[in-house]
Amino acid sequence: MNTIQETVKELYGKAALRATQGGEASCCEPSCCSSLSRDPVTSNLYGDSQTAGLPEEAVLASLGCGNPTALTELKPGEVVLDLGSGGGIDVLLSARRVGPAGKVYGLDMTDEMLALANDNKRKAGAANVEFLKGEIETIPLPDASVDVIISNCVINLSADKDRVLREAFRVLKPGGRFAVSDVVTRGTIPAEIRQSVLLWVGCVAGALEQREYRAKLAAAGFEQIGIEPTRIYRVEDARAFLSAEGIDVNALAPQVDGRFMSAFVRAVKPHDPIQP
Repeated sequence: MNTIQETVKELYGKAALRATQGGEASCCEPSCCSSLSRDPVTSNLYGDSQTAGLPEEAVLASLGCGNPTALTELKPGEVVLDLGSGGGIDVLLSARRVGPAGKVYGLDMTDEMLALANDNKRKAGAANVEFLKGEIETIPLPDASVDVIISNCVINLSADKDRVLREAFRVLKPGGRFAVSDVVTRGTIPAEIRQSVLLWVGCVAGALEQREYRAKLAAAGFEQIGIEPTRIYRVEDARAFLSAEGIDVNALAPQVDGRFMSAFVRAVKPHDPIQP
């Protein structure tokens, strides 16, 4: 297992345990968020009307950077896959929308998150939900078996995004939709941020530049590609993250301010796809 994946698994496992103990999970390590009242990446993503009736632990364990369920059209009877489903909040919200004739899969590699998600599934009484253990680079589902793929601030954590996107393309049915929230960048990001392993888990260093994201989606075979910013991060939002890594934030500010953003990334698998 590569170092980035090991770090992601360890810290997301800790986040799941915090949620089960009634604490709010965060996209970053507690040490770099201790000066923040709320994680600026993961906070205030879901309205009360959406979370009403969901298990509290599912809400506390949310580590996303957006809300794909608010921006994705889901139809009754559809099959949905959530890549990196965590505590299951987006799976449970999707399950409501596809109804009993539909099905929602959640895929996660972290045992603690899977245990939490299955407990939340039980509490919510969601019979049309199934959580799978696995990695988003190797999706354990057949070809052309899914109508919609969602994900919430997870693809940016992968060290092999090309493989993730090829797998997403494979499991989508012709005409299937890719509709994820992710962190992307605008322009060049300094190497010292890219090289910090912990910042991959802080939802920052693994982010693709938006033009590169488009190119990778196209290379995987997708069409109708769109990237819509939903939240732009200022340097002050990241001060705690960067300072904890020993980075001179004031010196770096002109190079990073406003260049990180959460975005809704859309694409479609063509009805007559040419497998890349």
